[in-house]
Amino acid sequence: MKKSLIITLHVGFWGCYSLLLLIILAATSQGQTAIPPLTYVIKLILGFAIIPSIISFYLFYLFLLPKYLKYKKVLLCVIYGIGISIGSALIGSIILSIMFGANFMFQDQYNSFFGELIFMYFIALICGIVGLILKGFISWYEELKIKEELSQKNHEMELALIKSKLDPHFLFNTINNIDVLILKSPEEASNYLNKLSDIMRFMLFDNKTDSISLTKELEYIKKYIELQKIRTSNSNYVNFSVNGNPEGKKIAPMVFIPFIENAFKHTSNKKEDNAINVNISIEKDNIKMKCENKFNANEIKQQETNGLGNRLIQKRLNLIYKDKHKLEVFNKNGLYSVSLIINNE
Repeated sequence: MKKSLIITLHVGFWGCYSLLLLIILAATSQGQTAIPPLTYVIKLILGFAIIPSIISFYLFYLFLLPKYLKYKKVLLCVIYGIGISIGSALIGSIILSIMFGANFMFQDQYNSFFGELIFMYFIALICGIVGLILKGFISWYEELKIKEELSQKNHEMELALIKSKLDPHFLFNTINNIDVLILKSPEEASNYLNKLSDIMRFMLFDNKTDSISLTKELEYIKKYIELQKIRTSNSNYVNFSVNGNPEGKKIAPMVFIPFIENAFKHTSNKKEDNAINVNISIEKDNIKMKCENKFNANEIKQQETNGLGNRLIQKRLNLIYKDKHKLEVFNKNGLYSVSLIINNE
């Protein structure tokens, strides 16, 4: 939601709230012979209703929903909400005492003081709840817009992936290599053909959801790497390792594969051992991927712009993980390195 619209909502609420206070004050003042001075009225409204309401409203708005209610910590939210409302009422009473004198709140004895304090508490609580509702509406609207944008971007990504992954060169080369293996080792050829079938099925059908199990994603990466290996005589030019337990972890489909794909496309020497290194580390709250490949310095521009495009990849990461990821790309001394950390709390 645009900042200008959010500001308009806030200004509109406080404008209506102030108008309502003036109407209530005017209604309660009818029939009174002595009209209090304007400064007295302003101070009374500020201390009794405006300041406690502002404190409560914005603490509910900025603190309760983002920190607790968003994560379904309802009991803590209720406790803090009551505490904030009581605190706001006490601050209001202190402000009234400062503006009108220390004995202002006690001039009609303690019963009146506690009655006024309770009334201020309910005003603060109501304004806090309104702040909570407003923040919830804004958050819901922003999430809705993000989902719509993500849906569109996923569609674009899907088309790009299909064009990239079902590229005739990849398919024809893989099929030709399998065809050669049929005569040498029919069993091995059948195994590779099954892997190719699994990859195509995954790309076209299994990646339709917002998230998949990390185990399935790793299986896909492993099969993709194994298919790439049969295109060279050196099976050791790729080093793929996984540290940690992927069980129970979820991840957006095909987050890592664009970087791995680009590594295969632009590796300078496929006959060299460990020309490509892919490591995925699974920690309690983070999933880390590091992909390195040796490259020809004259082809770095091609590596940076080909494949799915870094901008498209970064855009998708921003939509899915927003502030929960860190992507770093380095190229130095003939080594191209991509580091991606995803917060998976």
